[in-house]
Amino acid sequence: MTNPERLPEPVRGHKGGTDTGPRNVELDRQNPDVLTPPATDSGTLPNLKFSMSMAHTRIEDGGWTREVTQRELPIATELAGVDMKLNPGAYRELHWHKQSEWAYVLQGSCRIGAVDQEGRNFLEDVEQGDLWFFPKGVPHHIQALDEGVEFLLVFDDGQFSENSTFMISDFFAHTPRSVIAKNFGWNAEQLDRLPEREKYIFSGQVPPPLDRDHVTSPTGDVPRTFKHKLHAQKPEEFEGGRARVADSTNFAASDTISAALVEIDPGGLRELHWHTTDDEWQYYLKGSGRMGVFASSGLNRTFNYQAGDVGYVPFAYGHYIENTGTEPLVFLEMFRNPKFEDISLSQWMANTPPQVAADTLNLPRGVVEAIPKTKERITI
Repeated sequence: MTNPERLPEPVRGHKGGTDTGPRNVELDRQNPDVLTPPATDSGTLPNLKFSMSMAHTRIEDGGWTREVTQRELPIATELAGVDMKLNPGAYRELHWHKQSEWAYVLQGSCRIGAVDQEGRNFLEDVEQGDLWFFPKGVPHHIQALDEGVEFLLVFDDGQFSENSTFMISDFFAHTPRSVIAKNFGWNAEQLDRLPEREKYIFSGQVPPPLDRDHVTSPTGDVPRTFKHKLHAQKPEEFEGGRARVADSTNFAASDTISAALVEIDPGGLRELHWHTTDDEWQYYLKGSGRMGVFASSGLNRTFNYQAGDVGYVPFAYGHYIENTGTEPLVFLEMFRNPKFEDISLSQWMANTPPQVAADTLNLPRGVVEAIPKTKERITI
């Protein structure tokens, strides 16, 4: 029996040859530019892709979680990501981190709460398309509302792991009960049911309306909200797509991580560019595309991405992202920096004396002079 769909093969023109196996055909179909790289690819670069679907899933009473850290994607030294699901009413327990936490709500809704070093509190509900940010060391919790919630967490340390957070249940379990009683003025009977280990994610009841859950602190509320409604933000529109940027200029609390939510229409291109501050950590939300990455010294590789994939671009590497599918390609790009910055290759060329670029690239001067002097970001 012959396969009704033609098998992808590592063949380019008269070069290469068929792969008779063994092989994972589905992976080859998902990664055509890895199986058969464009002729412009050259040399060896580190892997710049890892799928959340390949990450270990930790299953708990009330939800699950999985992560992509430097362990899974060794090139990703600056940022790590976690995909987490909480069932209705379930908690991500009271905890804190050595790292700052940036989050994007993928589906559903949840209540988030925190108390800062001055005892000022924060309690808000977030829904699909909203962001939150908790500074390092600030204790917080998450509880799913009546439809449950799935969210992406990003931490400003590539080696971060969700399995090494500071949890209140774990703290209590490893503190002598006599000390706990003395600290809070409790008696032994009140401590009978303390957890014996961390709870991490656990089931609970859907919380009451927000105003009924609010706690009034003597020192007031946090001075800068930890919530940002990214989808309510008017996007920058371009020919071929749109982008929403969230950084410290419009989300003041997020002082270590900046991000852009990018949507590229079919056939569109996130233009040739690079970033002036830090490495780029990506998470693909919808559609399919490819990214070509130039690392100088004649090195270039192309990778393919689908929803649920993590991508990574080291600092200053030139790259583009192209929609290769029939639906919009939607992804987040994040940086360990309070300000979002990039350099547009076309804008640089357009604002350089035209004869310089023309002589360098063996182009007619008129072709260079026709390049728009403004940044496009997304083009067709």
